[in-house]
Amino acid sequence: MSKVREYISETVTEMVHRVTWPTWKELQSNTIIVVVASVLIALSIFVMDFIFGISANKDALWRGLLGLIYKTF
Repeated sequence: MSKVREYISETVTEMVHRVTWPTWKELQSNTIIVVVASVLIALSIFVMDFIFGISANKDALWRGLLGLIYKTF
């Protein structure tokens, strides 16, 4: 039980005194970077899925590259 107390005490000491926390401005700018990167990655996945994916709609004009290949063969 003493090892658990020591671990918690050392963890609190490290989090309060040794960890360098970002400033509010750094936190805001990093959050904006993460949001923009997430949107760009989501858009690129959407585009790849639209181009290469197979649409479940049989009447769709574009069923994706794989749908075109499957329909051809």
